[in-house]
Amino acid sequence: MPQRARPQPVPPAPGQESVWDYPRPPRLERTPATLEIWLGGERIARTTGGFRVLETSHPPTYYLPKEAFAPGVLERAPGGSVCEWKGQATYWTLRAGDRVDEGAGWSYEQPTAPFAPMAGFVAVYAGRMDECRVNGVRVTPQPGGFYGGWITPEVVGPFKGEPGSWGW
Repeated sequence: MPQRARPQPVPPAPGQESVWDYPRPPRLERTPATLEIWLGGERIARTTGGFRVLETSHPPTYYLPKEAFAPGVLERAPGGSVCEWKGQATYWTLRAGDRVDEGAGWSYEQPTAPFAPMAGFVAVYAGRMDECRVNGVRVTPQPGGFYGGWITPEVVGPFKGEPGSWGW
């Protein structure tokens, strides 16, 4: 896969954020935004008490408290991974309606100190859900199969995960 040189950031318009202004290492922040997730034709989660993780070149990754999910939706999935910033990840299978998606969510049950406030909060891959919304706006999943950011009109890129972005 060919690498692209560091891209030219899209200048943000008023009310927008550029992912190129986000920090590295990433920053954790509370968000009062209404976060909603649908799977299997059902709304499976809703909260106004989530977190977002902001990292250079990535759209925000949103984390919801487990209690925001409907009963029976979350089930531990096999496997795990390690994030250099947040620590050991736990994977989650999500079940609703006629859908079962193994490993479509993840959490950090015992994250590193800078991310301790989001211990046990769950993020999901928007592209593997029926839809995800931030303040009523349907998100676009971050490109590629590896990253879990949610793109809204308030965020401009280009975004890590697009073809040729591996070396950014």
